[in-house]
Amino acid sequence: MTLRHSFLLSLTLASTLLAQKKPITLETLKQRSLGDTPLGTLWAPDGYHFAYTKNGALHLYDCRAKSTRLIFPKISDLTALAVKDSNPDAAFAWQNRRVSEQRIQWAPDSSALLLSEGGDLFWVTVEKSQAKQLTKTEVTEADPKLSPDGKKISYRIHNDLYVQDIASGKVTRLTRDGSETLLNAKLDWVYPEELDLSTAYWWSPDSARLAYLQFDVSKEMIYPQVDLLKTPAVPEPERYPQAGTPNADVRLGVVDLETTKTRWMDLGETRDYLLARVAWLNPSEVSVQRMSRVQDKVEFFAANWETRQIRKVFGESDPYWINVHSLTKIDSARKQIVWASERSGTRHLYLLGFDGKDLGQITKGDWEVNDVAAVNFDKKLVYYTSTEVSPLERHLYVIGFDGKNKRKLTTESGTHSISMSPTAEFYTDNYSAIDSPTRQTLHNSDGQQLEQLKAADRRALDENDILPTKFTSFKVKDGATLYARLIKPKGFDPSKKYPAIVMVYGGPHTQTIRNVWNGGTNLDQVLAHKGFVIWQVDNRGSGGRGHLWESKLYRKFGEIEVQDQKAGVEHLVSLGFVDPARIGMSGWSYGGYMTLNTMLSEPKLIKAGISGAPVTNWLLYDTIYTERYLGTPQENEKGYRDSSPVHKAKNLEGKLMLVHNIGDDNVLFQNMLQMTDALQKAGKHFELQIYPQKSHGISGPARFHLNEEMVHFFERHLGQ
Repeated sequence: MTLRHSFLLSLTLASTLLAQKKPITLETLKQRSLGDTPLGTLWAPDGYHFAYTKNGALHLYDCRAKSTRLIFPKISDLTALAVKDSNPDAAFAWQNRRVSEQRIQWAPDSSALLLSEGGDLFWVTVEKSQAKQLTKTEVTEADPKLSPDGKKISYRIHNDLYVQDIASGKVTRLTRDGSETLLNAKLDWVYPEELDLSTAYWWSPDSARLAYLQFDVSKEMIYPQVDLLKTPAVPEPERYPQAGTPNADVRLGVVDLETTKTRWMDLGETRDYLLARVAWLNPSEVSVQRMSRVQDKVEFFAANWETRQIRKVFGESDPYWINVHSLTKIDSARKQIVWASERSGTRHLYLLGFDGKDLGQITKGDWEVNDVAAVNFDKKLVYYTSTEVSPLERHLYVIGFDGKNKRKLTTESGTHSISMSPTAEFYTDNYSAIDSPTRQTLHNSDGQQLEQLKAADRRALDENDILPTKFTSFKVKDGATLYARLIKPKGFDPSKKYPAIVMVYGGPHTQTIRNVWNGGTNLDQVLAHKGFVIWQVDNRGSGGRGHLWESKLYRKFGEIEVQDQKAGVEHLVSLGFVDPARIGMSGWSYGGYMTLNTMLSEPKLIKAGISGAPVTNWLLYDTIYTERYLGTPQENEKGYRDSSPVHKAKNLEGKLMLVHNIGDDNVLFQNMLQMTDALQKAGKHFELQIYPQKSHGISGPARFHLNEEMVHFFERHLGQ
């Protein structure tokens, strides 16, 4: 066979394979699977083993030997042993989605694991793969934690805190005043949602005490949620503090395991403050970050439980707001703290002493630190991920405490999600890019790849005709650069004029234009295969570009964001292949707000829009989020009014579909009812899709229904 014939044959085979790829349809979305997901690495304290679950079994990986073995074959066997809930029909609890309980955790000597299954707790040994049931109760042992010495477990039953000795099984109740309105070691709804606080209690390093937050929610507003699918309807009230109303009164206590007595730490006035983070500095002192109600100030206190002395270690203030974070790393032996701050306008790392003394800036530059993967205090090294290469990418670096000898450890363009061992000896890298599905690799601390743990699952790419996503950028009138993504429709012809759909989020703390795998088969692809141009822009006020970039929406939502989205549409139209009379927009949550607000603020811009779960009146959203950006409604009445679409209903000109779960615990359905009332009073027509799920998002068969309605809506109103 000649080279020419071989080349032609290769072309023929490639064309055949390409022709066999399936178009992405609504049916594709129904049939798609999550694919082969990366291993969930639960690092052992020894720093070179990690546990993971796969196919219902618990496994152990040895990084030094690069080998894996089975620990426990069927976790479901443990679930079957758990005692069933004695009250399965109890009222819906409205636990926030960001409450994060540790289902599996290591013993401190890496010899065993604690598993929470079916509401009970189990002790599984690594060497012999034996399981022992530690609790057998009809109530759930919630938020279980192992003591640092590995001899005790703590947990919460209802609204009180308990501790249990592992060897003897003896259970001691530590608090006794818990009630429906007094929550011991239990979070209310808004703290985890808006402060990303996942737990409300912490073991002392010497295993002798527990620090915990007590929430008095009696003054928090009650929103009248109700389950309308049951007959008769069942009231399910939700504690939800709306902007300007009282937050929970929160205080910090330290309970002694021997005496079961709690000592309350006097942090001064806490009624209009937030206790955002808690961590032990040493066996005597527990640190707490107290923030002002509008979150423009943070104070880092050290509370001595023995003397009850409170000392302020350091504090920060910001002309806009302070983004709370979980990047702080503490070394008790050296009395050092690695602290992240946005004082320069972008988040960077600083080294502080326990006395608050600034020991130096570690990172600096016109980019931001996204995460701290690990700190090696012995070697004075910090491993972190940042946007230094590009705001669209995430890469791993290592740097000295003195800010010198910085090295980039990742190479491929895209997003590197890092999980590093507690000793900073090994890390796993979940790497992906917009055109490359996630693969997982094991590395040593120098960045050398040791093993591929999971190859990229390319089935979505190989089986489906995924239309390419192009990243681009453009400048607005004042010179700011905005990033965007573009998908051209199937069979694209540059001489034609296509309808376009603008996908939008646009809110703070979130970035949508990222060089990261998005699953491949999604609604964007369905619409592109049906002849729509897909366009998305991250406007000013969104995340990933630094605090100053995000702060542009301070005191008023929906102004600069809408102007940037308008500039994005104008740039898209200038490319020559989009029909300016057939522009659509779609978004969820803040994106739903942006869709609605854009249509009412720039009524000639968008012909058809789908607004999912939008805030329509910022007086109805929660305290911590809303007041961080807008201040309180009592002192910024105009900002609240001007930011709320409910006051602009008369401006609607385009075709509008509104979508909401009636049981949404985040953006309450009250927003939707007030908006539809305003539109009806203004004589405006719209479509409305209501779903009954008790969540902020829509999933399952209802999601397929919504996808169909969205596609049909855009086909009706943006078609030829």
